[in-house]
Amino acid sequence: MYTADLDTPAVLVDLEKVERNLRRARDYAERHGLSLRPHIKTHKLLRFARRQLDLGARGITCQKLGEAECMADGGIDDILVTYNILGAAKLARLAALHARIRLAVVADSREVVDGYAAAFTDPRKPLSVLVECDTGAGRCGVQTPAAALELAKAIAAPPGLRFAGLMTYQPQGATATTDAWLAEARRLLCAAGLPPETVSAGGTPDLLRAAEISSATEYRPGTYIYSDRMQVAWGHGTLEDCALTVLTTVVSRPTAERAILDAGSKVLAADTAPVPGHGHILEFPDAVIRSLSEEHATVDVSACPHKPGIGERVRVIPNHVCPVSNLVDRVHLLRGDRIEEILPVDARGRST
Repeated sequence: MYTADLDTPAVLVDLEKVERNLRRARDYAERHGLSLRPHIKTHKLLRFARRQLDLGARGITCQKLGEAECMADGGIDDILVTYNILGAAKLARLAALHARIRLAVVADSREVVDGYAAAFTDPRKPLSVLVECDTGAGRCGVQTPAAALELAKAIAAPPGLRFAGLMTYQPQGATATTDAWLAEARRLLCAAGLPPETVSAGGTPDLLRAAEISSATEYRPGTYIYSDRMQVAWGHGTLEDCALTVLTTVVSRPTAERAILDAGSKVLAADTAPVPGHGHILEFPDAVIRSLSEEHATVDVSACPHKPGIGERVRVIPNHVCPVSNLVDRVHLLRGDRIEEILPVDARGRST
């Protein structure tokens, strides 16, 4: 099967680009003495999670329990879940997962820690918990190094929990301030007799600057496997590194300056990026995808010296590739123009 045989829209993944992206990250981590714990939220595929492990990753990262359960069902046995887990139903699922794999979680409040402590009481198999730290991203996380120390003490006290270290998702371009924040937290923890075994940082935009966070022992990149227009705009690689594209068809040319593609927000996702438009069309780089409705992409082709015709097929690099994996049932893995395999997206929709 070839791409010409596919109906559209279809998600294509270039295996040679995937391999280059994975090896580039692996080689950087090895040069700088960092462990990789890649986030599977981007691809959601057991095949690629296994490949990341084959290339030396120490384990994987999942954002939600559903993703982790899917990966564990596929035989992956070292998972960090980077999300506060609350409520009896989720804690019961967490306990079932903990019973069969090497598992770690995060917390940024006493409420979350108290929930873990109530659900996990066996000192022979304690639950590993990292303190999530807000080093500037403004999302979850304790707000100061002193608060990280206090929460670490709370984690270390119950018999069924084990303080395992620190975790942050730092803002793009903030390696220096993140380094200072984590270094101070580590100093306080060591002085209190709680040295962090793991200091985990993450984010593809600063992947190739990860060594600037001197306290970090591991790094959790996600989007790097496929890359996307957003990462390129932030300085991570080029459009040539983008492994995932959406194959679409021009279904209408209402005016001389407008084309309509058969992939809207339900395939391309509606994320914006620090560049114009809702994706980059490989065959028409001067075109701008001005807007997305659910099933239509409206494209301004006025700047294109040659304009697409009705029925022409084009490939779009999405602005943000991670939601795309969660919007489609399957992806088409290719080498050149030949489809090597069609895979269901294993962890699609695992958002609980």
